[in-house]
Amino acid sequence: MKHYTSIHDIDDINSWIEDAKALKSDPLKHVELGRNKTLGLLFFNSSLRTRLSTQKAALNLGMNPIVMNVSGDAWGIEFGDGTVMNGNTAEHIKEAAAVVSQYCDIIAVRAFPTLTDKAKDESEEVLNAFKAYASVPLVNMESATGHPLQGLTDAITISEHAKKARPKVVLSWAPHIKALPHAVANSFTQAMQKMDVDFVITNPKGYNLSPEIVGDTPVIHNQEEAFKDADFVYVKNWSSYEDYGEVLNTDPNWMITKEKLGDAKFMHCLPVRRNVIVEDAVLDSDSSIVIQQANNRTYAAQLVLKNILESNN
Repeated sequence: MKHYTSIHDIDDINSWIEDAKALKSDPLKHVELGRNKTLGLLFFNSSLRTRLSTQKAALNLGMNPIVMNVSGDAWGIEFGDGTVMNGNTAEHIKEAAAVVSQYCDIIAVRAFPTLTDKAKDESEEVLNAFKAYASVPLVNMESATGHPLQGLTDAITISEHAKKARPKVVLSWAPHIKALPHAVANSFTQAMQKMDVDFVITNPKGYNLSPEIVGDTPVIHNQEEAFKDADFVYVKNWSSYEDYGEVLNTDPNWMITKEKLGDAKFMHCLPVRRNVIVEDAVLDSDSSIVIQQANNRTYAAQLVLKNILESNN
């Protein structure tokens, strides 16, 4: 495997899940694999779980992680071709990616969308520029349209907690105070489409995800109907795709409550706004598996790095 930039880079999700569980049972088994190798973690946006879990994953493999907050610590990077750089950008991605490739054996990048320019966001300008001009493998730590490390994490977590062969999994929109990206919801949807689960999406009208992402997955606009007989409820806010980046609905009735959840397990990628997305009674109950889910971020990242290292040795 050369790069990990999308859930579609996973060939067999069930075998990946089992491999991740094996790493979790013995995290240091492959500590020599990354010896004398360097992982460069480039953050254009803030992070907690992604930053720490990917660093820990690298250390578990014997790698040396280097972390840089690009938006605050680096020169402003230009991504356009043929641009006259007489503005705020001082370095072009062609040189930046080539230079970082000399320092690092794998580059991981986190860069959020604009949520104002759909075409630009869907072009994955930052991620694809690094992919084009870096000479080493690339890992997506969340881009404009996807978060494949989180999607793999979620698949691992559902596999660990499932009590039936084909559980019902619901992805539910919930209200938020500001416009949020589609990346987590997109990658979760793509991951579930690769698994043997009964998967449905529920969101208010005007909040359907990209038709290309949703495909044949059922979309139900009645949340309570969608939750019927659910085993897992994955909750995430996202802004409108049709009216791109807009907040059209802040209906508090879409917040997740203990009564709505029933016997299902509650999942969220974190951070989560209490009593906006979900009430305290859910997060503080045994129904919530968000902490276990966050723990699996390390092993999802570790599996990705391991597969890349083995493919490029």
